Amino acid sequence: MSGNADEITRTLVPEYIRNLKVYQAGKPIEELAREKGLTNISKLASNENPLGPSPYAIREMTRGLWDLHRYPDMHAYNLKKALSDLYDLKLTNIILGNGSEGIMAYIARAFLKPGDEVLTSENTFIGFYILARSVGASLNCVPLNKEYGYDTDAMAKAIGPKTKVIYIANPNNPTGTYITKKEFDQLMSFVPEHVLVILDEAYFEFAKDQADYPDSMDYRYDNVITLRTFSKAYGLSGIRVGYGFAHENLISNLSKVKLPFEPNLIAQLGAKGALEDKPHLTRTLTNNKKRYQKLFNYLEEKKLNPIKSITNFITFKTGSFEASEFLFDELLNRGVIIRSLKANEMPEYVRISLGTKAEMEHFYTAMEEVFPLYQKQFMVEK
Repeated sequence: MSGNADEITRTLVPEYIRNLKVYQAGKPIEELAREKGLTNISKLASNENPLGPSPYAIREMTRGLWDLHRYPDMHAYNLKKALSDLYDLKLTNIILGNGSEGIMAYIARAFLKPGDEVLTSENTFIGFYILARSVGASLNCVPLNKEYGYDTDAMAKAIGPKTKVIYIANPNNPTGTYITKKEFDQLMSFVPEHVLVILDEAYFEFAKDQADYPDSMDYRYDNVITLRTFSKAYGLSGIRVGYGFAHENLISNLSKVKLPFEPNLIAQLGAKGALEDKPHLTRTLTNNKKRYQKLFNYLEEKKLNPIKSITNFITFKTGSFEASEFLFDELLNRGVIIRSLKANEMPEYVRISLGTKAEMEHFYTAMEEVFPLYQKQFMVEK
């Protein structure tokens, strides 16, 4: 390339785009296998469903392969109808996208512009940070409270004349904590009607049985949009299907900036099939509960300060960035992939997803090899 490339980039690309950091996903199994020649690999980094997709979803997606030469239903009627029946909504209250992040991108495109302020929390989903900054919006991030959850009192006080959107991940990723009904009601009493509230409920299925969890379907505020996904509990991360619920006025404007024909044909069919397979969802939630308590107790015994979570992952404290990198690398060498949280500005923490029984046993075996080395290097009493 010519020496003018840098100047061309500066001219073409706004500064707020040049300053963005690329989202980093969990390391893929195939990449680790190539790098280290390992065959026994347990990916516990991306909060995926370890049981895989529903057989119903696979059946429907397989049938759809014969129609790949056709464009999908642009309005995704069958999937929307299944969601409307499940949640007692009109079709006009539903929007679909390539994962819940796809719908976040529509929101940023439709409702945010340079100079607008987005109010959220520190140490929450970094994908939303990137999307908000990609349109030139500024972020006002309130620190987490001492329980590693959203500080709704501080958020209420931080609402100002420039606040356009409030983003809440409930439960929160990467901490697994949640705001309660009382906290949500109190916060909403301070939110002006012209401020859009995004409730990102990607882990809703794992949280819904908590008595004080504020299921947004019980509220139906005109200025609230709920985001959910088929990527987590439904085990369909690979086909990227997310959905949103909101007042039809919000949905109609989001639809104006939405790309046509997404989700794609296979994604629509797989998601509808997954909704029909209630036993698979039950097995998923049962497996999660079994693995959670054992892992939490194990981390407590090792004095790694796990954060109480209502999701399919647990975040725990290593003490420093160097300690986090050590654990990450040493477990990686043994075929166990966990998640570093440096990008979430939590460098002294790591996150581990809950896997199958075999995957968790792999983690425990590897950890028993690694922990004495970690303990000697990073847990020496001063």
